[in-house]
Amino acid sequence: MARNNGLDTPRETRRSLRANYDPEAFGRLSEKFARFLGTARFLVYMTVFVLSWVIWNALAPRDLRFDDYPFIFLTLILSLQASYAAPLILLAQNRQADRDRISLNEDRAQNARSIADTEYLTRELASLRIALGDVATRDYLRNELGDLAKEIVEELRKPESDTK
Repeated sequence: MARNNGLDTPRETRRSLRANYDPEAFGRLSEKFARFLGTARFLVYMTVFVLSWVIWNALAPRDLRFDDYPFIFLTLILSLQASYAAPLILLAQNRQADRDRISLNEDRAQNARSIADTEYLTRELASLRIALGDVATRDYLRNELGDLAKEIVEELRKPESDTK
């Protein structure tokens, strides 16, 4: 079977041993995570988690406690959570800044097109005004016809001897 290498047909997909991944997937995940960290729901969940941790490790029987008073393990977990949350939030902010920059550039281009269109319409309107200045108006025609009528009447009233 001959292979068609023309530009009018797509290539066949090749199978690869490499994993297929979406490069934007991690960015979208970080945005979802950052969005969740900024909600009241997250604050409530963290408050419930920390309070239950502290209450359990303060009031439970001694042999069932897993993190005694200075709560070192809780501090470690919260530090670990913060160390992962900060870069994910920064990544989400960078992605938002990129979107804002693209949106700003599109807005600038749209504004430039609008200004160019407005200037074009202004020039067209000015040329129409100039052209209308050269057009005989109804009042001008009435005055001219009235003057011509007066001249004709005067010519007709003159005696015939004046015209010879």
